[in-house]
Amino acid sequence: MHFLDQAKIYIKSGWGGPGAVSFRREKYVEYGGPDGGNGGKGGDIIFEAVAGLNTLIDFRYTQHFKAQRGQPGMGKNRYGAGGDDLVIKVPVGTQILSDPTPIEGTEDEEDGSMEYEQELLADFTEVGQRITLLRGGDGGRGNLSYKTSTNRAPRQHGTGWPGQEMWVWLRLKLLADVGLVGMPNAGKSTLINQVTNTKAKVGAYAFTTTKPQLGVVLHRDREFVLADIPGLIEGAAEGTGIGDRFLGHIERCRVLLHLIDATGDDPVDAFRIVTDELAAYGGGLDEKPQLVALNKGDLLGQELMEDIASQLREEAGVEDVFIISGATGDGVGALLDAVLPMLDAPAQGEEEDAPEAEKPWSPI
Repeated sequence: MHFLDQAKIYIKSGWGGPGAVSFRREKYVEYGGPDGGNGGKGGDIIFEAVAGLNTLIDFRYTQHFKAQRGQPGMGKNRYGAGGDDLVIKVPVGTQILSDPTPIEGTEDEEDGSMEYEQELLADFTEVGQRITLLRGGDGGRGNLSYKTSTNRAPRQHGTGWPGQEMWVWLRLKLLADVGLVGMPNAGKSTLINQVTNTKAKVGAYAFTTTKPQLGVVLHRDREFVLADIPGLIEGAAEGTGIGDRFLGHIERCRVLLHLIDATGDDPVDAFRIVTDELAAYGGGLDEKPQLVALNKGDLLGQELMEDIASQLREEAGVEDVFIISGATGDGVGALLDAVLPMLDAPAQGEEEDAPEAEKPWSPI
């Protein structure tokens, strides 16, 4: 299945049905009064988060969604049936945003470009979460409702209120416990293949991974979800290499695992670049608990690996830098051992003494 994490769709709720113009007709009743019923309400546009979806690919081929119109009213004071609501199913982790609008006063005098803003309309974080984004139009009034003491035989009726319509953007942010970050060719895909059943593409060149990957890690009878995003480069937070979209997928992770290529030109500088991009993106990424691992330990001597790890400890300000090999699995067990207690710690904004809440939904 192809992965798609962003889509633009058009949605429109249903019109209300028209009211009826009708008069009562009975035997021996010469002047029956009005008995036209009201029209039915138009259908709503409802979004629902469901399990079993992890991509927005369906919205590439279907981009227009319209709810059913309400049925017209009828004689004998019969109301029209309401239009069926349209329920649009999306993956957990989906955000709904308004169409971008230009910000006044931000126009560039040289090239005429402007800055834009989007409003967050909904954020789905749990299975079963529903929101009515557009309400259907009310039905029109039948002629019975227009009857007064001076207007005994009204012939006017309501045509039904129009539905609402708008373009919205759907943006998917994957839900995972641990997020893998690092420069291109750091060996993230090799590591996720080592610890999960994921079959991520692996190659001896940069940008082998072109889309986020999810895998379930089973370690010491514990399960957690690991997310691998494509490699980050300088300027990713501003959109270089669409890095800003990739960073969005790890916003909800509890722990970040920073993987560094020990065979790179300057591992310390690689760490610094990724750390700067996390801070520049915002969203609290630079404040998340983080583990640092030096990968490809099987390709360099132990003494050299220890020297690089020592430099990284000083740069990162951490007590330990894990030396691992994603290809052979050396050191991976100790790294996963360090992950488990971090997942049990309170997340950002949570109080340690807070009462135990109901366990949140997890993709595993």
